[in-house]
Amino acid sequence: MLQTDFLVIGSGVAGLSYALKVAQYYPEKKVMVITKTRADETNTKYAQGGIAGVTDLENDSFEKHIEDTLIAGDGLCNPETVEIVVKEGPERIQEMIEWGTRFDKDAEGDYKLGKEGGHSEFRILHHKDITGKEIERALLEAVSKQKNIELINHCFVIDILTQHHLGFLITKSTPDIECYGAYALNLHTNKIEKILAKIILLATGGNGQAYRTTTNPKIATGDGVAMVYRAKGRIENMEFIQFHPTALFEPGVSPSFLITEAVRGDGGILRNKNGEAFMEKYDARKDLAPRDIVARAIDNEMKKGGTEHVYLDCRHMNKEKFIEHFPNIYQKCMSIGIDISDGLIPVAPAAHYSCGGIKTDEWAHTSIKNLYACGECASTGLHGANRLASNSLLEALVFSHRCYLDSVQRVSEIEFNQNIPDWNAKGTTEPKEMILITQSLKELQLLMSDYVGIVRTNVRLQRAMKRLDLLHEEIEALYETTTLSPQLCEVRNLITVGYLIVKEAQFRHESRGLHFNTDFPGKSELVQNIIL
Repeated sequence: MLQTDFLVIGSGVAGLSYALKVAQYYPEKKVMVITKTRADETNTKYAQGGIAGVTDLENDSFEKHIEDTLIAGDGLCNPETVEIVVKEGPERIQEMIEWGTRFDKDAEGDYKLGKEGGHSEFRILHHKDITGKEIERALLEAVSKQKNIELINHCFVIDILTQHHLGFLITKSTPDIECYGAYALNLHTNKIEKILAKIILLATGGNGQAYRTTTNPKIATGDGVAMVYRAKGRIENMEFIQFHPTALFEPGVSPSFLITEAVRGDGGILRNKNGEAFMEKYDARKDLAPRDIVARAIDNEMKKGGTEHVYLDCRHMNKEKFIEHFPNIYQKCMSIGIDISDGLIPVAPAAHYSCGGIKTDEWAHTSIKNLYACGECASTGLHGANRLASNSLLEALVFSHRCYLDSVQRVSEIEFNQNIPDWNAKGTTEPKEMILITQSLKELQLLMSDYVGIVRTNVRLQRAMKRLDLLHEEIEALYETTTLSPQLCEVRNLITVGYLIVKEAQFRHESRGLHFNTDFPGKSELVQNIIL
């Protein structure tokens, strides 16, 4: 058994910034950060474009950033949450700078600000085209200097601990569900350990691996969302899966290489197979329309032309400036034989970000006591039906700070629950055929991509649900009878996430933001969040 005052599950920007702050506030208390692979292998690391924030008050304002976020969210943002994130964001960005994050500056020493789809002003701070990797580097360096933080790699969390593990029947209507820690599979020892904690933060990232084509790393399997759903916590707005419009088209390559929206912010133009710049047909903002609009436009052009991709044209852009701002994109394109100065970049939409997730309030509380959630796994009310570009890192920093402010005041009032039993693996055996797991993953990704993608129909959703029911039944049988592995647990979590996406999509009888159903092409007068 392990015991810690603060248990942080996930080592991205949300988890690490929170761990650093609580560790500095309580140098005598123990903070444990666990991650299922390496500490730097997170969705944060793959964020290219940057972090949005109002830092140039001469040309920008909080009001403009708030309005841009609300417009992108298509009526489902929580206005109070949007105001909190936008107004508190610049202070959190300044903290990142003080912790060593090196955002790009011009010759005069001022920060270079980019512009992306849906933004009315230049407000994106960035570090070339690897902003997330730079933020992750700075945070890991700061965390390594904090003596009371224990960082455990290769430790897979199976489930959070609640009254259910004490033998009580827990349902959605059970009042005062409490979290006491987690069961985790230590991959170094192959043993399932019980970790008791007073405060638990889920910062487990997204679920892009539910789809065949995604920009997310292999670890993005919706673990936090699935665990909370199994624990009878509240989940909302899972139908809003953001497809990034411009992932590099490379058949069979996973994850897909992201071509950041900042390329279009600097002047890149989308063209169809005939070389036509088509975005003006879909939106007055052309290539800088919000992501839901651009992704649907590309999807439509691909279907009309019978192609698997469109093109991003950067030939007219200054090559030296492109290489300076986007060195990794330039090198990647060159590696597959494309020189951006005279060739077009093939791009297609790929699953990128989950706007819904674990329902939280303005202090990052979930519906389960002592359990917080931050980052992509959480649904704070900021994104609504569609996330505004580069708002995700900002949201993670603002809510991890609010989670820190709230939890340090509560931790001394909470006692460890010593009555939780150890994990019981009696009666299970080693799986005889791994293909039962790998094939289930392939089937899930195929049905989600074909039936629950950018454009949906009632029939597609119905078919997806029938197949998910069968996959769930098969994987649960394996879970009950075989020795657990990360692969089995991840597929189990992804099937749960797929179910939540489809179920909430079926409940939404309208087309709004990222959810477009041809059987309900218009918007409903009833604007609501769908909660399970």
